Amino acid sequence: MRRGVRPTLPVLPAAPAELRAVLLDWWDATRRDLPWRARPGERPDPWAVLTSEVMLQQTTAATVAGRFPAFFARFPSPSALARAELEEVLHAWQGLGYYRRARALHACAQAIETGHGGRVPDDPAALRRLPGLGPYTVAAVAAIAFDRPMVPVDGNVVRVGTRLLGLQLEPGAARTRVAEALAPLGLGPRPGDLAQALMELGALVCRPRGPDCAACPWRDPCRARASGAPDRLPLRPPRKIRPEQTTLAFLVRRADGAVWLRRRPEKGILGGMLELPSSPWGPARTIDEDLAHAPVAAAWEPVVGEVRHVFTHLVLRARLVRARLPEGAAEPRGGGRWFTPAELGRAPLPTLTRNLLRLGGLEPPPPPGRARS
Repeated sequence: MRRGVRPTLPVLPAAPAELRAVLLDWWDATRRDLPWRARPGERPDPWAVLTSEVMLQQTTAATVAGRFPAFFARFPSPSALARAELEEVLHAWQGLGYYRRARALHACAQAIETGHGGRVPDDPAALRRLPGLGPYTVAAVAAIAFDRPMVPVDGNVVRVGTRLLGLQLEPGAARTRVAEALAPLGLGPRPGDLAQALMELGALVCRPRGPDCAACPWRDPCRARASGAPDRLPLRPPRKIRPEQTTLAFLVRRADGAVWLRRRPEKGILGGMLELPSSPWGPARTIDEDLAHAPVAAAWEPVVGEVRHVFTHLVLRARLVRARLPEGAAEPRGGGRWFTPAELGRAPLPTLTRNLLRLGGLEPPPPPGRARS
C-alpha cells in the first residue's frame, strides 16, 4: 500500500437497516438485567451510565455487578461524588482495581459539578472535555444515556465487527475500520439500545473463543462464520510476556494490634493507595539485601509463602516478614502511620495489600458492599 493512501472502507455484508433490526430483536429477547441498566421503557440515568462505563473498563461485568450497587448508593450523583474526599472514593472503589479510574471519575464528577451544574452533559463535545473520558466512554454515554446516534466501539464490538466484516486484522489495527463501518447502524432508531446490544452480543455470543454462532442474530451475513473458523478473527497479536519483579514487604504491628501502612506516590502503579512498607520492586535479591530496607529495627520473622500479583505490565512476587514492636519502640521510618483494626475498615486497601495482610495472619475488613465469605 502506498504511503498516505487510506485503506478501503470495509463494506457491511447486509443493509444497515436489516442488521439493526435483527440485532434489536435479539436484544429485546435476551438482554440481561444489570444494576446500572435501565429497564425497558425507563429512561437511563446518565450518571449511572457514566459510572458503570468507567467501572467496566478492564473489569468484567460480573465483578462490576457485585460492586456497583454499593458504590452508586454512596455516590448517587455527580455532586455527591464531587463533594467526597478522594480517600473516601478510593475506599469505596476497593475490589475493582485499576484505581486511576476512581481518580478519573472523581475528577470528572468535580468538572460536572462546577461546569454543568451537577448534571451529566448530553452534548458529545461537552463530554469529550470532561477529564478521564476517552472516545469510547464518550460515545457510550452519549448513545446509551441520551440516544445520540453514535456507535461505541469497545473490545467486544471490535471482535463482533471484525468477524462480521471478515477483517484479517489484529484488534488494534481493526478498531478504526470497524468503527467507520458500523457507524451507519447508529443512525436508525434506538441508538442507545443498539449500542448495548452490540456490547452484549460480544459478551454473550461472539466470544473470543467458542463463539455461539447458532445463537447469533448476525450468523447469516457474518463473513467469519461463512469461513468456517470464526474464532480465528480477530488475528491474535504475539503474546507479550510480562516482566517479573520481586519485593519484600514488612508487616509491623504495635502492641495494641495497629498496623503501620504508608501511602504510595500519587503517580504510578496503585497511586495514592495504602501499602505495607517494602523493599524496592525489582530483580530478585537476597533476604539480607531486602532486610536492609526494613522500616525499623526489629526481630523479623519470615512468613512462609508469597503473594503473586499480576498488573497490566508486570508480575510482582512479594515475600513477607513480620514483627511486633514492644511499647516505647521507635516508630518506623520512611513515612506512614499506624492504623488500628477499626481504621483498616475505612482505609483504601488495594488487593495486593489485603493479600499480604492475609498472608501475615491478619484478615482485613471486606470492601464496602461485599460480605465476608
